[in-house]
Amino acid sequence: MSRIYIFDTTLRDGEQTPGVSLNVQEKLEIARQLARLNVDVIEAGFPVASPGDFAATAAIAEQIQGPKIAALARATAKDIETAAKALQQAKYPIIHTFVATSPIHMEYKLRKQPAEVLQMVEDAVKGARGFVDDVEFSAEDATRSDLVFLAEVVQTAVNAGATRINIPDTVGYTTPGEFRNLIHYLKNHVAGIDQVQLSVHCHNDLGMAVANSLAALEAGATQVECTINGLGERAGNASLEELVMALSTRQDYFAFRTGIVTEHISRTSRLVSALTGVPVQPNKAIVGANAFAHESGIHQDGFLKAPSTYEIMTPQSIGLHESRLVLGKHSGRHAFREKLKELGYNLTGTEMEQAFQRFIVLADKKKEVSDRDIDALLQEEIVAIPESLTLDYIHISSGNQTVPTATVRLTQGEIGTAEAACGSGPIDAVYKAIDRASGISAKLESYALQAVTGGKDALGEVTVRIRGNGSTFIGRGTSTDIIEASAKAYVHALNKLVYQRSQNPDDEAPCKEEG
Repeated sequence: MSRIYIFDTTLRDGEQTPGVSLNVQEKLEIARQLARLNVDVIEAGFPVASPGDFAATAAIAEQIQGPKIAALARATAKDIETAAKALQQAKYPIIHTFVATSPIHMEYKLRKQPAEVLQMVEDAVKGARGFVDDVEFSAEDATRSDLVFLAEVVQTAVNAGATRINIPDTVGYTTPGEFRNLIHYLKNHVAGIDQVQLSVHCHNDLGMAVANSLAALEAGATQVECTINGLGERAGNASLEELVMALSTRQDYFAFRTGIVTEHISRTSRLVSALTGVPVQPNKAIVGANAFAHESGIHQDGFLKAPSTYEIMTPQSIGLHESRLVLGKHSGRHAFREKLKELGYNLTGTEMEQAFQRFIVLADKKKEVSDRDIDALLQEEIVAIPESLTLDYIHISSGNQTVPTATVRLTQGEIGTAEAACGSGPIDAVYKAIDRASGISAKLESYALQAVTGGKDALGEVTVRIRGNGSTFIGRGTSTDIIEASAKAYVHALNKLVYQRSQNPDDEAPCKEEG
């Protein structure tokens, strides 16, 4: 059975999802989970893009053990040198450099002739090999490139010392049959290609990213580049969980294996969704809320007689649990601790006590606390950002014949400040009151509310995106009271803004945002 290598680019291409911006601590937390998932390569970032990307890549290179760590670099000396510096502490560093090879990209983006592009390829790969032993070269927009020229590009990269060759479907243009033929062509026309990792990176613009990746594997590719939850530019990338579980479930057909610990898939998906602020659609394959749900009476009858009648994989295989430990306000610490272990959380004594106190508050409001309630409860605490601002209380006066008015009290250090404000609605009033009490006014770019669970006492989850100091910050809050959840989300985002400013005092920008 052939080994397939998983190159995870959630922290690089996945972060290019419009509206997503992760700080160093969030990237590290995701990287730690990817290491538990046992991916072969973590593409940590694009170091030359920004100081934050450089810092995150360097932190991951220094702290994450197990997977190889890759950094992206354009085919320029500055990009490659910056990537090498960011990877200095990595045990197994990879510089991933790329050049566009399609006629449309060469003419309009690069403004280069084919001979010039070939020279760029050679110079970039040789330059990268001067810093690291493992160099990946990508032919950007390969699926719209001339096949003869593409083979010449790949041959040049192999001859220059590339150890990995990546063939991206950059704009999600190809089909499985075409991509299979392309990989066959390269394997038959590039000398030495069998001595390197042959990788593919498929985008999902036509909804075929996973199908194209699987077709490439059948044709002889040995590495797949993908992201958790299929995140990425435009319509996203091939989804790691779908690829891995397709190979795992259909080993009878594909005869491939990966090193992924599939039991970590569900938790990894939840973590990435929580930290990026991008929800997973309920009917998403493998990790959607409905992926292992049965509502139809016929389906329920068959499932109760034999789960395999309607499930081709088990929930346990991706880290979900069939058994339910019901938790409520009468549950003690022991039951709560056992449920956390069942869900895969490993908290310290202090973290456990903090989580339990938050659970007790929630349990007082709900008859039953579900697994998803607990996930939402804990994921707000996953990445510890110092809480400069603490929300003490909220009071709302609102009605169809009343101007919505909110009073809030915030604590900053040992100083408590109470302020009131009116708004077009209760949430608008709360946010204006928080602005006054904190002395910070950020631009609210988006607001999303969804029910984490069903029922009249459903736990509401609010995700906000604010802009301040020239950056975007995502905040999350959960509560059975949507006003409280909204306030918690806004304060969570403001705390990230304050934390960024404290880490970069020289770059501090005015907090007030126009518009």
